[in-house]
Amino acid sequence: MEKELPTYTKSQLALRNGQDKEQIWVAYQGLIYDVTRSRLWRNGKHYEHWAGQDLTAELADAPHNQNVFDKYEVIGKLSS
Repeated sequence: MEKELPTYTKSQLALRNGQDKEQIWVAYQGLIYDVTRSRLWRNGKHYEHWAGQDLTAELADAPHNQNVFDKYEVIGKLSS
């Protein structure tokens, strides 16, 4: 049986930006990923992308595809 993922608002996600709280989270296609341990997201910034927000629209311009999120833990859902 799969456990139900908690739901977070955009405001709650925004606090996990690498500055306000220790966690560094990003959202993609309604799911929230914990990227805290990634050296690529140190201080909440990855190239021109900032943590604490939904990156769904931005990924179209990135040099990689959605598989980049496979190595990160899904920790919640983004409320709509």
